[in-house]
Formats: sequence, C-alpha cells, structure tokens
Amino acid sequence: QVQLVQSGGGLVQPGGSLRLSCAASGNIFSIYGMGWYRQAPGKQREFVATITSGGSTSYADSVKGRFTISKNNAKNTVYLQMNSLKPEDTAVYYCHCYGNGYWGQGTQVTVSS
Repeated sequence: QVQLVQSGGGLVQPGGSLRLSCAASGNIFSIYGMGWYRQAPGKQREFVATITSGGSTSYADSVKGRFTISKNNAKNTVYLQMNSLKPEDTAVYYCHCYGNGYWGQGTQVTVSS
C-alpha cells in the first residue's frame, strides 16, 4: 500500500514563503498525476494545484502566480512552493494521488502576523 507522508508547513507572516513536501513510499509520480488541496476551518476542501505524470501543471485562480507545484520522480516527492502568502491561505493542506485515491495526512499552514 502506497503511503503519502507530508512535511513542511507551519506559521508564517503575511508575504512570507513556505514549502510543502509529499513523499510517496512507492514510485507513483511518474505514473499518476498528483494534486494539492486545502481545507480551511468551516469550509469544504478545495483544489489548489495539480501536476500530471508528464509534468503539466494547473492552479486555482486564488494561488496562480504565487504557488508552484513541482515533483522529483527520483525522490518520489511532490512539492508545493508557496510565496506571497496571505492570511486567507491559512488551512490544512493535503496532497492527493489521482491514480489510487490516496491522501496525505495533512499539514497546517497558518499565515498570521
């Protein structure tokens, strides 16, 4: 069974940056597309970014130009670089594998002064 283990996140001031990582226990990123989602308190989980097995990316309008999704197939890891963070980016962030439906455990990102 493939596991997705997330790291990164934490507390950052508005305008700051964070990088999230999502490591898989198996070699899946060269096969399946991956995505990042987030869920703020009292809100539904929402799409943030996706990267296909071939490396094509797309983003939610709310993060376009500020966030970058990338992956390293050799390290079985997908990343979410988040720049120019805003308080409204505060949420629990999850990575997701579209091929098998697995989710990471979630990591808290808090943007506050």
